[in-house]
This record gives sequence, C-alpha cells and structure tokens, in this order.
Amino acid sequence: QVQLVESGGGLVQAGGSLRLSCAASGRTFSTYAMGWFRQTPGKEREFVAVINRSGGITNYAESVKGRFTISRDNAKNTIYLQMNSLKPEDTAVYYCVADSNLGEIMRGGALDAWGQGTLVTVSS
Repeated sequence: QVQLVESGGGLVQAGGSLRLSCAASGRTFSTYAMGWFRQTPGKEREFVAVINRSGGITNYAESVKGRFTISRDNAKNTIYLQMNSLKPEDTAVYYCVADSNLGEIMRGGALDAWGQGTLVTVSS
C-alpha cells in the first residue's frame, strides 16, 4: 500500500501563495488517482482537488476553482497543490489521499491511503 507524506504548509497572508507537496512511497504510484482534502476544527473533511493517474484529468471544489492547481510528477512519485490568492477561509489541515478510483476520491469514500496532514494558515 502506498504511504503519503505532505509538506509545504505554513503561515501566509491573504492574497499570497503556497505550494503543497505530497511524496508517495512504493513503485505503484502511477496506478493511483491522487487528491487533496482539507479539514478545519469542528467540520468534516472537505474535498479540494483530484487528479487521475496520468495527470490528464483534474477536478476541483467550487470554492478553490481558478485559484488552486493540482499536478503530479510520476517520475518523482509526488503530487502538488499550488494555492494562489489564498483567503482566510482556506485555513485548514490539508491531507493528501490516494485511491485506485478517481470517483471514490471525489465522493470522499473509504480511500486507500491518507497522509498525516499539513497545516495551512491564512491571516487576514
């Protein structure tokens, strides 16, 4: 099973940018669709973005569309989330996820793997 480690979180002012990374272990990385979720205290985890195995298909939550970009580098076993025009409401712990089924990631079902999360804080 793939293991995921996120990095790149931190504190940024509103309007700023951050890039999150998620490094995956194992030689089967390219067989997984990958995605990002986020969670704030007291709320359920929220789907953010998903990318298919080849990187040719992406989908985003309405709240981040046009501001966030998900990408992957299968040679480096890594996915990224470029976050621009950040807002205070983007403050959350961001989780990297993997599953063999892209649709399952979008539905937020029982996924194959979750990372430990990285905190993003956007100050106003």
